Amino acid sequence: MKRILAQCTKELVQFRRDRLTLALAFLLPFITLLVFGFAIRLESKDIPLIVQDFDRSNLSRSYIERLYATNQFIPKQWTGNDPVRDAIDKSIAKAAVIIPADFSSDLKAGRNTKLQVLIDATDVNNARVIRNSIQAVTNFFMQQQQLIPSTGAITAHIRLWFNPGRLESLYIVPGTYGVVLWIFPSLLSAIAMVREKEKGTILQVYASSISATELLAGKALAYLIVAIIEALVVMILGALIFQVGLAGDVTTLLLGTLIYLTDSVCFGLLLGVRSSNQNAAVQGVALAGFITSLLLSGFIYPLNNIPFPLSLVPNIVPARYYIDITRDAFVRGTGWGGVWFDFVMLIFLGLIFFNVSRRVLSRMQLKA
Repeated sequence: MKRILAQCTKELVQFRRDRLTLALAFLLPFITLLVFGFAIRLESKDIPLIVQDFDRSNLSRSYIERLYATNQFIPKQWTGNDPVRDAIDKSIAKAAVIIPADFSSDLKAGRNTKLQVLIDATDVNNARVIRNSIQAVTNFFMQQQQLIPSTGAITAHIRLWFNPGRLESLYIVPGTYGVVLWIFPSLLSAIAMVREKEKGTILQVYASSISATELLAGKALAYLIVAIIEALVVMILGALIFQVGLAGDVTTLLLGTLIYLTDSVCFGLLLGVRSSNQNAAVQGVALAGFITSLLLSGFIYPLNNIPFPLSLVPNIVPARYYIDITRDAFVRGTGWGGVWFDFVMLIFLGLIFFNVSRRVLSRMQLKA
């Protein structure tokens, strides 16, 4: 135990003296939190919409006002021989509504009338949102004008559960914790491990009586302490800036964060043991850590949308399980009954990372 604590103390002293590493540990996570928290928005807003009204009646103007009253569309104007097509082709507008000249007369006479709606489907999800929004506005307008019955045989009373205010920060920020607390602790521990090789001090370790387990445990303990401070800073700033508060049992968040940070540090040590220089270690964290935690963890995209066989990869991505824990703690609040499996998987993956690192380092020590 004394050797582990001595190794931990040595790592913390080296860490404190390196200003670049200090900035990497605390400044970059804060910047990442701000970028992800403010920049990522999954709900489409301020969609540019152009309307060509050939009817120019009170009824058509009322319909246009109803479209823009949703606060989802913003009006766009464009001139030319074919203003609608030109506006969409040049990305001036994402959608266009063409109102025919006989719009109001057909409606008043009880005849069917057809609106032409053109939607830029470059972004398929955005196109689906635009289509549904225009359809909903049209149905509401028809009911308001008493052109179709306002009541039906089935009435759905919809209540938004867990997040009735539809605050995207409640979804994005807890997920950001999972990405940030995976990237930077693993990056720091990977660089620390590789630095021993580049400076040649790893040979002194090989020549000493310290075992691979003690060396790795000492480094892991040091950077786990740094990671815990990172987590406190990031979560406190997230709570202050984005007003994200706890909704459930705090013990799941505390214990889950501790296990997850241990996994992150052990993953970094694994990459550091396998890498020959700092560039390779950084690239390994970026590829195997950042990309998987961002795209294959459920942070932004639903996991059930990932096609087979790539859908198998998220099963070994620790960020997937930690994001479930954070979103439960900050949004759902179901407690241990809803996240116990995530703890099992985090412990299992952490043991694999540490054991593989120990075996690789032991082989290197024997060869030396």
